[in-house]
Amino acid sequence: MFEPFDDTYFMKRALQEAENAFAKGEIPIGAVIVVENKIIARAHNLTETLNDVTAHAEMQAITAAADYLGGKYLKKCTLYVTIEPCQMCAGALAWSQIDRIVYGARDEQRGCIIMKTQLHPKTKLEGGVLAEEASEILKRFFIEKRNLN
Repeated sequence: MFEPFDDTYFMKRALQEAENAFAKGEIPIGAVIVVENKIIARAHNLTETLNDVTAHAEMQAITAAADYLGGKYLKKCTLYVTIEPCQMCAGALAWSQIDRIVYGARDEQRGCIIMKTQLHPKTKLEGGVLAEEASEILKRFFIEKRNLN
């Protein structure tokens, strides 16, 4: 069955990336960047793998998308990320001038909304797409992590 290219479709791809992170022992956050209904970047957290606090899913996706496009600006692009971007990622997204950010679950403690991070004036921020699924994978990861320690 064909799935239409909508926010749910692309968020499911981001959730697949979160599962990839989970399998590697990384905090399970996934992201994809889309232009004209085509995924041009897929990424997940790599902070443990790369021993780099900046290796968030969004940062990895920004780099991959800019490389694909051959330029630093992500105009006409949409980022789908399973959790609301943090202040660092939102700052990088502001500099990228991305058109739209769609996230799954809110990050009530460290997200860009609670931190009042400024996005580019033309960037649209929308949340709640598959929020329950995005939240669930994080909960599952941290329950497993606590049980191992």
